[in-house]
Amino acid sequence: MSDLNLVCLPFAGAGAGFFVPWRDRRDGVVVHAPQLPGREDLIDEPPLTSVPDAVEHLLTELMDELGGGEVVLFGHSLGAVLAFELAQRLESVDTFAVRHLVVSGSAGPFRRREHPATGLSDAEFLRRVRELAGYEHPALAEPEFRELILPTLRADVRMHEEYRPRPGASTKAALTSVRGAHDELVTAAHAAEWAQVTDGGFATVELPGGHMYLVDEVDRLLELVAGLVRSPV
Repeated sequence: MSDLNLVCLPFAGAGAGFFVPWRDRRDGVVVHAPQLPGREDLIDEPPLTSVPDAVEHLLTELMDELGGGEVVLFGHSLGAVLAFELAQRLESVDTFAVRHLVVSGSAGPFRRREHPATGLSDAEFLRRVRELAGYEHPALAEPEFRELILPTLRADVRMHEEYRPRPGASTKAALTSVRGAHDELVTAAHAAEWAQVTDGGFATVELPGGHMYLVDEVDRLLELVAGLVRSPV
């Protein structure tokens, strides 16, 4: 059986490096993590602030890296809406086939955030992001690193909060919505809203933890993804 190409898209403020520890964690799963501007090796490039621009960038990178083939898309929070939009773009590219879409830590794409963080002062913005995620990257505690990361984090949050899917947007791929069982941001009902945007099979799954469950549950998540593709919903 050929390897599974798993394309991973991160949450706001994170880069491709978040997924480096995922590589070689499970035989038969090859992790690909395209990089958006404004972080890590692309830190000198201005961050993008719209989902369509980000998706075009991701598509170009995937075309360069893979060229085509069957892929599974995984995205967490902001990454979930990027994965959803990327799935639709890949479905229009003859060389690619989206086997499965796994959205994580995200309400359905048509739901708007009740208390947005865009436009707040730095202190209020960081407090709001911490409340939303239930998690704060250790680098944000260091003023030097915070100054470096904050513009990209702001751009990502703006991208997420201003995102509006086109009316009737949907993917042909089977879709699984995953959440942490104790996620206080994304309820089970919110996670189930993704059923509205797929023409394929749909399922919801809960794993132990809160909104950032994937920090500690990598092996369970990779096992889940591999199982979904071997036995589609």
